[in-house]
Amino acid sequence: MIPRTRATGRALGYKLFYRLPFPVRRRLVRLAVPKYVIGAVTLVRDTEADGAGRLLMLRQPPGHSWTLPAGLLEKAEPPAVGAARELYEEAGIRLPPTRLRPATPNAIVHAKGWVDMVFEVEVPASTTALKVDGAEVFEAAWHPLDDLPRLSWPTARLLGYYGIGPEAGNFPPPLPDTTP
Repeated sequence: MIPRTRATGRALGYKLFYRLPFPVRRRLVRLAVPKYVIGAVTLVRDTEADGAGRLLMLRQPPGHSWTLPAGLLEKAEPPAVGAARELYEEAGIRLPPTRLRPATPNAIVHAKGWVDMVFEVEVPASTTALKVDGAEVFEAAWHPLDDLPRLSWPTARLLGYYGIGPEAGNFPPPLPDTTP
């Protein structure tokens, strides 16, 4: 038999918390837990490229730098579905979400409160028609990995996680040593 000990303040707090109705508990958790904005990004590679390869890049307003096909997820939207939707909306490439593979790492947590779910896919550039709307995206083009155009800072940082571009090797930052 396990002896019964006096309830600690923490145990009492949990006991009270779980007596609350679920909607109230959920609201309390949302107030106490950090909130993140979730986006989906797709690294689209050209299967026909020689050398280091080519990556699909987008030039969006204000037009000074290049980015990747990406956007925010809609409420309750699965990340691969959102990535496929954004790829179609921004570059005109329609692919089923099942064609997108989670990149490694799949989730990049940014210090400013957003998370990017990153996917990869390969398509042949010669037979993949690119279509932009001229408002959200000015231009879509294939760029060699060893000669990328001027990248937006968030794009350069994200690509650095995958060993691509000017920030390759700088991200992810080294983990702190926790050994005693």
